[in-house]
Amino acid sequence: MAVLAAGALVWGLAAGPAFADNIRDQQWALQAYKATSDVWPISQGDGVTVAVIDTGVDPDQQDLIGQILPGADFSGDQTDGRVDNDGHGTGMASLIAGHGHGDQAGVMGLAPKAKVLPVRVSLESVGDVQAGPDFRFPDALRYAVDHGAKVINMSFAGSMRTSPDDRAAVAYAVAHDVVMVAGAGNLGSVVSYPAAFPGVVAVGAIDRQGNIWDHSNYGPELTLAAPGVGIYSAGNKSTTDYRYATGTSDATAYVSAIAALVRSKYPALSAGQVIRRMITSAAAPPDHSKVPNDHYGYGIASPSKSLAPNPAVDNGPKDNPLLSRVESQGAPDTSSPVVVPQAAGGGSGGGTPGWLYGAGGGVLVLVVLGVVFLLRRAGRRPEPAPAAYPLPPQQSYPPQHPYQPQQYQHPQPPQYPDRPQYPDHPQYPEHPRDPRA
Repeated sequence: MAVLAAGALVWGLAAGPAFADNIRDQQWALQAYKATSDVWPISQGDGVTVAVIDTGVDPDQQDLIGQILPGADFSGDQTDGRVDNDGHGTGMASLIAGHGHGDQAGVMGLAPKAKVLPVRVSLESVGDVQAGPDFRFPDALRYAVDHGAKVINMSFAGSMRTSPDDRAAVAYAVAHDVVMVAGAGNLGSVVSYPAAFPGVVAVGAIDRQGNIWDHSNYGPELTLAAPGVGIYSAGNKSTTDYRYATGTSDATAYVSAIAALVRSKYPALSAGQVIRRMITSAAAPPDHSKVPNDHYGYGIASPSKSLAPNPAVDNGPKDNPLLSRVESQGAPDTSSPVVVPQAAGGGSGGGTPGWLYGAGGGVLVLVVLGVVFLLRRAGRRPEPAPAAYPLPPQQSYPPQHPYQPQQYQHPQPPQYPDRPQYPDHPQYPEHPRDPRA
């Protein structure tokens, strides 16, 4: 399975002391969410581990010191995941669990007391961050599950059809009560994998007015929207570096942080109930369009409303409400179910073996050729063989590169005066709705 990262950046943004001190003021998502008054007095993510499957995380970045646990490296290097030569993973970690520094300076994550488990994978920076040939998604996902992550952030997206092992790893995480959150993608096309997998929270990006970003992928899998336009986060060029980004990567990190806040406040809830809290409390789109829909999903993720009392959800079903949704890119042949091992452990096994699919495909080809031969002998034109699973229209696929960390080149960041003025926080009206069954 191949992949891209999900949030667009201007790399190596200069970050002198004065600039760094202004970063907190530019975190409009925290202002819109009223994090200081409405969120952090209730929960800050204490006791929750969030795995960040990405380019690694720099533990020495000034806003992340003490937040990064030893993790793993599936990129081929011998590290514990606490190395980041790209900056994308460090940025995502800071939006989740950054604690800033000094007096109101630096990046603050939405769940500043959560811990980050870095799971480094083969993502290379060539314009956009793109997966290398040895991208080991099943191994990375299973490692995160087996090492205590209750939330897994996947700020990358892919355009290629997935393997049985990929699908089995997602099923493994669902079976082990983990909330998985992934970026929908940045191509303005169908929702990409792994966000498109049933059970995964697929996230789109909005601007500070609550409008969906033009390049945010969309489709029936879209679950929630979150801030993803003009986002500052920690960088990797130095311990004081910062990044300016637009993309569904950043929106994904904010939704992962909301899941961590809920899991911290309500540790007895299942992953499915945490997801239900987020989707039933989502704010209505600013255009008041009916939800769920292909662009906003159930609406705009709200940390304060996700944390509010919700006995209907807390006393309701525990299963993941996203397991039964459709996949717009076409689900695999359901006649060969994926078998998920119940014992925890690393490695990429767990699905129906690939050779079994190959053998079955070979038999099918022989049968079809035999039928064609007999029909031609009878002087009739054979009907085309049906596809093993429904395929989407060719034009619906993104360009054929593998997984894309959802990167998008953002214009130059705005210049701020000495005392910048900010618009009023966007207010999203409540829009109650039933959770997806």
